[in-house]
Order: sequence, then structure tokens, then C-alpha cells
Amino acid sequence: MKKGIGIILFLILTTLTATAQQYLSLEQCRQLAIENNKALKIASEQERIAYYEKKDALTKFFPEISFVGGYLHNQKNLYLIPSGAIPASIPLPIEIPGIGNSIPIDQNIRDGIHDLGKVDIKNIWAGGFTLTQPVFMGGKIVAYNDLRSYAEELAKTMKETQMTEVIVEVDNAYWQVVSVANKKKLAESYVQLMQKMDSDISAMEEEGVATKADRLSVNVKLNEAEMTLTKAENGLSLAKMLLSQICGLDISDAITLKDENITSIPTNESAEIIPNIDDAVANRTEIRSLDLATKIYGKKEKIALAEFMPNIALTANYLWTNPNLFDGMEKKFAGMWNVGVILKVPLNFVSNSAKLNSAKAETRIKQFEMEDAKEKIKLQINQSSYKLSEANKKLTSAKKNTEKADENLRYANVGFEEGVIPSSDVIAAQTAWLSAHSELIDAQIDIILCRIYLDKALGRKLQ
Repeated sequence: MKKGIGIILFLILTTLTATAQQYLSLEQCRQLAIENNKALKIASEQERIAYYEKKDALTKFFPEISFVGGYLHNQKNLYLIPSGAIPASIPLPIEIPGIGNSIPIDQNIRDGIHDLGKVDIKNIWAGGFTLTQPVFMGGKIVAYNDLRSYAEELAKTMKETQMTEVIVEVDNAYWQVVSVANKKKLAESYVQLMQKMDSDISAMEEEGVATKADRLSVNVKLNEAEMTLTKAENGLSLAKMLLSQICGLDISDAITLKDENITSIPTNESAEIIPNIDDAVANRTEIRSLDLATKIYGKKEKIALAEFMPNIALTANYLWTNPNLFDGMEKKFAGMWNVGVILKVPLNFVSNSAKLNSAKAETRIKQFEMEDAKEKIKLQINQSSYKLSEANKKLTSAKKNTEKADENLRYANVGFEEGVIPSSDVIAAQTAWLSAHSELIDAQIDIILCRIYLDKALGRKLQ
């Protein structure tokens, strides 16, 4: 019964551990980093902005329709006939008995005459639709649309650049974890060697064939080996935290990499064939971005040049008011339509010339930046190629040194067990073995990273 419960608890704990532990391949790490990287999310939003700005630029070819309406309340009305101009009486050409030489005008009649010129403007309503169709804007609309098309392409290219940076960062962190994990296994093997030697030297001291000084020197080396193992364990934890942070995971998450426990790190030692450098430079997203930026500033020149050109547009309107004057003064809505042509001829040549010269200077700056970037990329390609060649030579040398260190350690152990080799020689052989294997791991990882950096420099898609 107790044995069955123990097996069940073991299975439960194993399942929980497997659930909590995340096993990640290089491709999965890349995908997580791409999904969670904030800079890539910003680049995606910038790409979306560029797309909608391009759509907005396209609308400039089509007529613009607007509606305007308003209401105005005035304190007073208008009177077209001044009250002082209405006479108090009408003069007669002759004097009439009983009436005299004038006929007085009643005040009500005078008020009625005054009201004949009344214009009721206390409450005014007005509104209208306006349609404007550009006919010729000096090439400004065409240039603006081209500019927005280039801007959309630029946003996509910059996103590709950012994605390449993220992949390189992930790959570097991933293989650093693999490197430290292999060094940790190496440190564990070294501790086991030193523990065995410590046990052997203790037995030899009891038999009187080794001195206390020999045992103490082995103890010191064992302590150093254990300290090296502790550093490797801490380094592995920190390397995994960094990779987790890059992938968007919590740094406290337990992760195990697919290549973490491989016995031999796969490397390709074949010579890298460098393609035509000019073609490689053209493949770089940074160069494509600068080329698009140069084109954008070229279109800004055209927009600035369009400021010297006359602008022609067709316009059509429908307007109505209340009150209206189409048939006298009426207190109701009435309207009319009209069509016309608008011509605008700019005369501020000084200001427009300054804008054009500024745009030309900005274009030249982007051209200089692109030329400078091309030179630096060519240098980067050559440097990456040389580093990969050096890494291949370093790996070949490290393999030879490792074989010699393995053979030397084997002979030292056999000689020590036979009593013909002192412990100091065995310790030296073990130290050389640790150093050789550590250098081999570094050389293998270095080749992988050098190939990644060379692919990036050549503008290749990272595999």
C-alpha cells in the first residue's frame, strides 16, 4: 500500500515538474521573441500608420465635399427708409381754403411707410454644400502619393531590420545558454575527477605513499573545482533569465533548451563563399531603407517645387438662407447653386525658394548617409568573413588540443595509479583537460555566432 502511494506521488510530482518546465527550441525562442518584442510591436503600428496615410494621400485626387451651416441672432432689424426722411405733411401747390398749403400725414401712416423698408435680420439661418475638385496643383498631389507609397515601403523595411536584430539577439542568448550549460557539465566532470583523486590521495596517504602536502594540494584544487561549478550554475541561471526576458517570459520561469543537453555542438566548418559584395550590400534592409528615405526627400523637393506653380480647381456650391431675398424679403428657406473655377498663383517666391533649397539639402544628406552606410557594410562583411575564418581555424586547433589533453589525462591517471607520476602532474593534466574542453566549447559556439553575424552582414534571411 505504501509503495503504491509512493509511486503515485512520484508520478504526480514528475507531471507537475514537466508542466512547469518549458522545453524550447531555437525556433520557438525566436517566435516568442518576435511575438513579445515591444520594438517590433511599435514597428507594426508604424507600418499600419503608413498604410492609412497612403490611403489618405489617395483621397487628394478626388473632390472634397463639405457642409457649412450657421445661425445668427441680432439685437435689431434693418430699416432701409430712415424715419427722418418721411415728411410730417405733404405740401400743396396752391393754398386750399380750410386746409391750407399742406396736408399733414398721420403718425400711423408715417410708421407704415417706415416699416416698408424694414429688413428682419433678428434670426438668420444659412447653410450650404461645397464641392472642390483639384485640376492642377503643380504636381503636388502626385508627389505626395508617391511619397506615402515610399513611406509605407520604408515602414515595412524598418520592421524587417528590427526583426533581424531581434533574431540575432535571441540566437546569441540561446547559444550562450547552450555554451554555459556545456561548461557546467564540464565543471561537473572536473569535480568528479578531483573527488576521485581526493579519495585516491587520501588512501595513498594512509598507506604512506603520499604526503599530507599532496593531499592538501588536491583539496585546494577540489575546492577550486567546486567553486568553478558554482559559478557555472549561477552563470547558467543568469543566461536563462536573459533569454527568458528576450522571449517575453517571466525570468522566474524554468526553461530547458532543446540543444542544452547535446553532447556535441553542431558546427559547419566549410568555407563560406562570399557573394558579390555590391549585391550583398543591396540586400541589406538598412540600404533599402536609406534608398527609400532618399526617394521620399526627392518627392519633398517636388512638393516644394509645386509651391511655385499655379493651382487650378473646380468648385460647385449650393447655398440657402432664411430669410431670403430671391423674391423680396421672405421668412423661409430658399437657395441656389453655382459653379466656378478657382485659380491661385503664388507670389511669395522668397519663402518657397527657402523651402525648396531646404528639401534639396535634406535629399543630399540622405545620399551621403547611404554612401557612408554602404562603406561600413562592406567593411562589416569583410570583418565577419575574417572572423568566421579565424573561428574555423580556432576550432580545428581546439579539437587537436582536446585530443591531446584527453590522452595526456589518461596517461597521467594511469601513471598516478601505478605510482610513477606525482599528484601535481595529474592536477596539471586535469587543469589542461578542463581548459582544452572549455576552449572547444567556445570555439564551437563562436562558429555558430560568426555565421549568424555573417548572414546578417550579407543581408540573408537568418536560418
